[in-house]
Amino acid sequence: MKYNMKKSVSLFLAVLVLLTTVTVQPFSVQSAETPDINAKSAILVDAETGKVIYAKNPDMALPPASMTKMMTEYLVQEAIEKDDISWDTKTKISDYAYSISANATFSGIGLRQDKKYTVEELYNAMAVFSDNGTTIALAELIAGSEGDFVKMMNDKAKEMGLPEYEFVNSTGLANSSLGENAPEGTDSNGNNRLSARSAALLAYNLVNDYPQALEVTSQTKTEFEGYTVENLNWMLEHDSVNLEQFYYEGIDGLKTGFTDMAGYCFTGTAKKDNKRYISVVMKTDSKGARFKETAKLLDYGFKKFENQEIFPAGYQLEGKSDIPVSKGKEDSVQVATSQAFKAPVIGEQSENYSIKYKLDKDKLNKDGKLAAPIEKGEQVGTAQVVYNGKNDYGYIFPNADKQSIDLVAQKGVEKDNWFMLTLGAIGGFFGNIFNTVVDTVKGWFN
Repeated sequence: MKYNMKKSVSLFLAVLVLLTTVTVQPFSVQSAETPDINAKSAILVDAETGKVIYAKNPDMALPPASMTKMMTEYLVQEAIEKDDISWDTKTKISDYAYSISANATFSGIGLRQDKKYTVEELYNAMAVFSDNGTTIALAELIAGSEGDFVKMMNDKAKEMGLPEYEFVNSTGLANSSLGENAPEGTDSNGNNRLSARSAALLAYNLVNDYPQALEVTSQTKTEFEGYTVENLNWMLEHDSVNLEQFYYEGIDGLKTGFTDMAGYCFTGTAKKDNKRYISVVMKTDSKGARFKETAKLLDYGFKKFENQEIFPAGYQLEGKSDIPVSKGKEDSVQVATSQAFKAPVIGEQSENYSIKYKLDKDKLNKDGKLAAPIEKGEQVGTAQVVYNGKNDYGYIFPNADKQSIDLVAQKGVEKDNWFMLTLGAIGGFFGNIFNTVVDTVKGWFN
């Protein structure tokens, strides 16, 4: 009896463990698949391919606050690349920039008007401490006035293809806070507007076009006017014990933002194991919340996704890669993809991808054949990558087909010589006559 009791208890415990595994484990896996982000709007993007792997209200245009400065950073980097200015270029501080800098509510770093500052000094204060006065000073240096700089910002946003945007100043402050200094040509009560998708695309361009910008945004502190200012990005490795909870390995940017209207925002980027992600959260509840929500997004990317080569370069569709050729020394030519196709995927998600050929109609005759001559490596169409799974958020780039690969000829096909072409034409002519005669004779006996 005692033995049977032990056996029953063991059996009961085994069943209980099994039930716990069955009922609890799938729930935890399910909840980990798609993070619950406490922000009005959010997005996560693979920085290599531009693939969006998470989105929540990504196209809602909201005030971005100081995330605006990513565009100012981009235009400064571009001006340096064009040799319009250099890091050592010096500039004086205008009354406008000085008045903003002297106001502590505007992240005032305390500029002086009795000296000149280098572009590097101003840029560091802007990118690390999010200072508004130094931002205005840079805008005035590059464009002559902040009003003209705003035009450059909007032109660059259009060039980048940002889907939802409006820039009315270089800093992200509300124009109403600037009073009579609101940039000329803008609404005196206007606000900058960006969607999470637009902020992510702006960050994507900054990170990929000017990766050196991360050398600045990854600094936890910078020296200015003899004192030290701290980076407002708490996810960096700060010395403060109070900020240890927000530290995230691999983070090296990018820009915080806050106004009463915008709430707490953050565009973050981190790199681990040769993978980089860009995240945006907008209108979170607190300074700390924006970083905690960002950590959720980045964890989702790094822990769940793997960049895989879905289709290698030279990939061919079985039975469909032999394309007939007209007027060539060869009757057909093999085609294949010119480059590999990569995408961030979870588990066996790669099996949801397939390819369809789309030949260039301008290179086909009425019979659907490619006309010779054909050069080796010549593009004859595209291979369209199709995703047949769920939750496909597409790419960060608007109106850009990032899921198509050039389809190229694997060898050259020379045009047949005139004699062979003539024989073929004669053969075709008499062949048509013969077929007509046969059809006519058949008709006599029907």
